[in-house]
Amino acid sequence: MLSDTWADISLSRIRENMRKIRKSLPDSVKLMAVVKANGYGHGDLESAAAAEQAGADYLAVAYLEEAVRLRDAGMKLPILVLTPIRPERTPLALKLDLILTVTSAHWFAEARVFKPYSSAGKLRVHVKLDTGLGRIGIRSRKEWEELVPWLSAEDVEVDGFYTHFATAGQADTAFLERQTARFVEMKEWAVSSGLKIRHYHCAGSAAALRFPHLAMDMVRIGAAMYGFYPEQLVRSVKLEPALSLHSRLVHVKKLAKGEYLGYDNSYHAEEDEWIGTVPIGYADGWTQRMQGTEVLIEGRRAPIVGKICMDQLMVKLPGPCSEGTLVTLIGLQGEQRITFAELAAHIGIVAQEISASLGVRVARIYTDTEEDHAKWDNQIRWSEVEQAVI
Repeated sequence: MLSDTWADISLSRIRENMRKIRKSLPDSVKLMAVVKANGYGHGDLESAAAAEQAGADYLAVAYLEEAVRLRDAGMKLPILVLTPIRPERTPLALKLDLILTVTSAHWFAEARVFKPYSSAGKLRVHVKLDTGLGRIGIRSRKEWEELVPWLSAEDVEVDGFYTHFATAGQADTAFLERQTARFVEMKEWAVSSGLKIRHYHCAGSAAALRFPHLAMDMVRIGAAMYGFYPEQLVRSVKLEPALSLHSRLVHVKKLAKGEYLGYDNSYHAEEDEWIGTVPIGYADGWTQRMQGTEVLIEGRRAPIVGKICMDQLMVKLPGPCSEGTLVTLIGLQGEQRITFAELAAHIGIVAQEISASLGVRVARIYTDTEEDHAKWDNQIRWSEVEQAVI
């Protein structure tokens, strides 16, 4: 490994999170593992394999190219593409046996140019309904009735009918209840159409954990698979984060009282202090909004000082440290821990935005047992890490 900054990803925790979620749901409910956005930054292929080992029935991705990557790697599970693809790409989806999200009769009319009725293979689709999130999906009975003739074709299989909640992670459930009622109403459209639909699903991670009665035929597990969920609202299961983030000091200096550092003289030393430079910056996903947060060095918290640069950031050290000293940005060091939840609360985002933003320059190290993860999660010396992965 050449990178001085790395994420340790525990495949055993991904598997265990999925198994815990599976146990919390009725046996008949299928599990769809969402591995979009490079597995929320954890690695799409690795996450997909771990999910399959834990009993996932389906995979889901956002875009066609993500599904192609999974198929090229040999993934055999059914894969749902959550975002409608361009109609001209339909033949590729058919070739790879992918399931497509559809939201309009207009899409089908265009897709038929590239998938004639006489062509081989069934086109498997999930119909997306917009019950209040306002992103994509059918909103009216008229739109549904225009779509039904296309869905009724002999070479089309309606594998699913689904929606997505906007507020499942919030304590107030009023809007979720409105969306649920709307989806139940829309489900009646499907039933009355006479179409054979295999799966109805509306619950993502938070809804599946909080409201098992909404599981229907399938749940879509994305964030929770990686340990991100509204802990304060969920008492049924305890999930663990699968990723910790580490680096090392590449430069140490003593800053005199009154000196400045950082772009725009963004930090002013009020006393003599030790400063360390860490090779991670906003190009790696450690956004400038992280200014004011802390890292762990020698088991103690050290604040980030000055503006975060593209490739590096500076921290106020607890004292003189050696270059090469371990820096933990997320995870455990000694008795101290920095969590995704802490960082997300500081900058007003969801935890998974942090992991999904980690760039390609951040190396990924995969551990396959909890014992291995515990070892990496509390490393003391960089040399041990380097020797183990070179």
